[in-house]
Amino acid sequence: MANQPDTATVVAARAGDPAAVDRLVAGYLPLVYTIVGRALEGHADVDDVVQETMIRVLRNLGELREPEAFRSWLVAITVRQVRDRFRLRNAAPDTPLDPDLRDPGADFTDLAITRLELSGQRRETAEATRWLDEENRELLSLWWLEASGELTRDEIVDGTGLNRQHAAVRIQRMKAQLETARAVVRALHRHPICPELAVVIEPWDHRPNALWRKRIARHTRECRLCAPAWQDLVAAERLLAGMGLLVPSSVLTAGLTKGSASVVSGKAVAGKLAVKAGVGVAQKVLVTAVAVTVVGGGAAAALTLTADTEPAPAAPQVIAAPSPSTLVLPPSPTPAGTSPTPKKSSAKPVVPVTEISAKKGVGVWKFTGSKAALKDVGAGWYYDWASQNNDIPGPAGVEFVPMIWGKQNVTSATLKEAKSEGKVLLGFNEPDMGGQANLSVAEALAAWPQLQATGMRLISPAVAYGGDTAGGWLDRFMTGAKAKNLRVDGIALHWYGSDFSAASVNQFLGYVDAVHKRYDKPIWITEFGLMNFSGTPKYPTDAQKVTFIKGATAGLEKRSFVERYAWFGLPAVGDSVDFGLYEDGDSPTEAGKAYRAAG
Repeated sequence: MANQPDTATVVAARAGDPAAVDRLVAGYLPLVYTIVGRALEGHADVDDVVQETMIRVLRNLGELREPEAFRSWLVAITVRQVRDRFRLRNAAPDTPLDPDLRDPGADFTDLAITRLELSGQRRETAEATRWLDEENRELLSLWWLEASGELTRDEIVDGTGLNRQHAAVRIQRMKAQLETARAVVRALHRHPICPELAVVIEPWDHRPNALWRKRIARHTRECRLCAPAWQDLVAAERLLAGMGLLVPSSVLTAGLTKGSASVVSGKAVAGKLAVKAGVGVAQKVLVTAVAVTVVGGGAAAALTLTADTEPAPAAPQVIAAPSPSTLVLPPSPTPAGTSPTPKKSSAKPVVPVTEISAKKGVGVWKFTGSKAALKDVGAGWYYDWASQNNDIPGPAGVEFVPMIWGKQNVTSATLKEAKSEGKVLLGFNEPDMGGQANLSVAEALAAWPQLQATGMRLISPAVAYGGDTAGGWLDRFMTGAKAKNLRVDGIALHWYGSDFSAASVNQFLGYVDAVHKRYDKPIWITEFGLMNFSGTPKYPTDAQKVTFIKGATAGLEKRSFVERYAWFGLPAVGDSVDFGLYEDGDSPTEAGKAYRAAG
């Protein structure tokens, strides 16, 4: 970030100073290229999207009201351009290019490995990015730059349009998928390859995609030879430190020559770009500066921004995962004088909705069919780690409970928003965990009076572990709250079990009982499930999930001191397919069917 232009440069560029625009483009083009390249995984569209992003930036630079926010603004525009390209690509999928005709330089991962001289686990992590779903590649492109010190979390929040807590949840899910992909890469690179894995992948066309990631990952969890692929994985954050921006090599448009002729040609190219961008006379100065910078071979000569640049050949390794935003075309009209051809109904059998349990709830993040799934599962309540549910409205009769996720959410506006949503307020999310709310006990106690001032019923911060431990985070918080005469009306807990046997039910309920015995307050379990974060297998079988859900929910319903419980989580899409409950509005997993029957 140290080499990127300052606010004064942005102000001068906005005023039309060509030299300032030169510095601005030279400083930020590598950032745009890196975000787009990683998000699109070196697809042929990368050059086009970078060009379109720079055109949009130039077109709107004069309207930027806060020059100090230029980088956040630039990131937001870049992300929007990537999403637009995803939508277009999903509406009209590419025909894979013959590998023999492929340009080796088009693969962004190969480029990163070569330029950054990656080896060992860093190389494995770079290769694993090919296996991520579309939405996670977009997020990875930003989080990678955060981990390497090129972006801040606030810039990721601004760029994606997510609130801070949703961004944290999404990043955790993306990192889990990246870890799975790293294990897949390791298993495939094992020499000699596992004989059983060789049989599994025989039908595979060697193009990374979500289906084969899941199949290969499932094999590695169950195979004695492949299971070590999950061991000794260094945290991705540590591997990515110092692996920031990739500056593309200079690429000159065919026909351009060096010296003064290049500048003249560059100005001609600038005229084309200005027409394409639809800019006025003052902003054409900015476009010309960009073209001269690129053609002149300076630091920003990563990409020649011409209207007729030939895109690089498509990289065959990546198949775009289906997206909810796929274009839906209207039906063709029926010719006059004919009757519509009867169609067989594709509707799924109607399943009676379980009677709603006031206790039973779910944690929800945005996915297609969330509202219908909330109704179908028979939840009495839900939450989304936010102070409002604007992105995830629930059906009538299902209560939304707001949360103040972290210290940065303790503002008058956010608290007012939360108060308008209901009568109960959830406290901080996993304050004892780095990467989550990450608060000291003192910080949480200092902020608590502002939550108490809402007059809402207050549920304690939800610790990740050790809620029953004397001297633990929750114990110290409750002791401090009592000493300061602060009100805490209930205790929130998270629990994840790594023992997938039938014993997990009593392990879970025993923990709930122990916490209640220590504090003698109503209990809210706001996240629970079976998940092994550090070993294999990482997830239980469907049968194990069903057994656990039946036993755990029956025990929770019987305990009068348990007011609420929420499975993590409702969506079974993308990287949550192994533990979520619903694939869409009316397609429960086996775990979803068991949870629907609970209560």
